[in-house]
Amino acid sequence: QVQLVESGGGLVEAGGSLRLACTASGFTSNKYCVAWFRQVPGKEREAVSHLNSAGITYYSDSVKGRFTISRDNADKTLYLAMNSLKPEDTAVYYCAARATLSFRVSCPTLDYTYWGQGTPVTVSS
Repeated sequence: QVQLVESGGGLVEAGGSLRLACTASGFTSNKYCVAWFRQVPGKEREAVSHLNSAGITYYSDSVKGRFTISRDNADKTLYLAMNSLKPEDTAVYYCAARATLSFRVSCPTLDYTYWGQGTPVTVSS
C-alpha cells in the first residue's frame, strides 16, 4: 500500500517561511512524478509545483520565485520550501505521486495516482 503523509503546515505571518514535507511509504518506482497541490474551500485544486525523476521542475506563476520543490530519494521525502508567504497562499496543501514510464516526462500534463491527506497552511496578514 502506498501512503503519502504531509507535515510542516501551520500558521505563519505574511513574509515568513515554511517547509512542507511529504514522506512516501510503499512507493518503489524509480521513474515518477511528484507534486504539490493546494486547495481553498470553494475553489478548484491548484497545481503548485511538479518534479519528475530527472529533476525537471514546474512552478505555477503565483509561486514562482518564492517556492522551491526538492526531494530526498534516500528518505523518499518530497519537500516544498515556501518563502515570502502571502495571505493568498493560505490553503490545504497536498502532495501527490505517480509512477511513469520514463524519467523525463512532462508531469504537469499527467494525472496523479496517490495523494496525501493534506496539511493546512494559514498565512496571516
